[in-house]
Amino acid sequence: MKPVFEKVPRRDWESFHCEVVHGPDYGTRWHFHPEYQITLSIRSCGHRVVGDNISPLSDGDLVLLGGNLPHIWHQDVVSGVSVDAIIVRFSEAFLGEPFLALPEMEPVRNLLRRSARGLEVRGATRSEAAARMRRLAEAQGLSRVIELLGILDLLARSRETQPLASTSYEPALHSGDQDRMQRVVDHIHQNLTEDIDRKQLAKLAHLSEGAFSRFFRSRTGKTVPEYINEVRIGRACRMICEDRQNITDIAMDCGYRNLANFNRRFREVVGSTPREYRAHMRRIGASH
Repeated sequence: MKPVFEKVPRRDWESFHCEVVHGPDYGTRWHFHPEYQITLSIRSCGHRVVGDNISPLSDGDLVLLGGNLPHIWHQDVVSGVSVDAIIVRFSEAFLGEPFLALPEMEPVRNLLRRSARGLEVRGATRSEAAARMRRLAEAQGLSRVIELLGILDLLARSRETQPLASTSYEPALHSGDQDRMQRVVDHIHQNLTEDIDRKQLAKLAHLSEGAFSRFFRSRTGKTVPEYINEVRIGRACRMICEDRQNITDIAMDCGYRNLANFNRRFREVVGSTPREYRAHMRRIGASH
């Protein structure tokens, strides 16, 4: 997928942009922008792609993104769950360059450097940051700025952040060809339960199969089969966590016709079998 450059809307009277999302999806394509971004998925069901990382979405998911890091939050329309999210985007100098240069801001500068790969926020830090995000969305004037600074300070001091994109990920950032790649991405997401033909994807992109494979990998850091498999396994992880279906039905619903192949692919991505993953998630649930 070739990410689309996105110009972040910001009104003249605000130093950063806060968007509250209520609806069937996040309303964005695979895109990038120079601003940093904090996304709180209060309620969501699908997966997110950050650079070359693909992970299932769950309620309460919280991520900090560095500037120009390609990303998309994809809502699973078959789930029947609407999106409820808060997205904050800000530039490094949203309070002026001298402010960030203050010695007291050194932990925040380090945090922003680490966010170049994207950071998933976990544990108690996530709960506190989520509460601050909710307050920020309701605040006005200086109170909004104070809440954002509080969130950055909290994340800078926390050890509960996990990098997302791999250290070797180097995206090809261009604003062209978005329509071409959007057709490809839409086709993949709409046909996850079916056999996805690379020849058909290349046709949608108006490229030969070889040229399309090289093009796709240069933008995502993954081959087409790797990308499709990780999206499918991400969906399977979410369904396993919901604990409503047996493993065989989940495999079928995620596009795997063979249970042995599903188990093998699942282990490649997650590091355990689907049943081991389900048992682990049940233990976590029982401890809370």
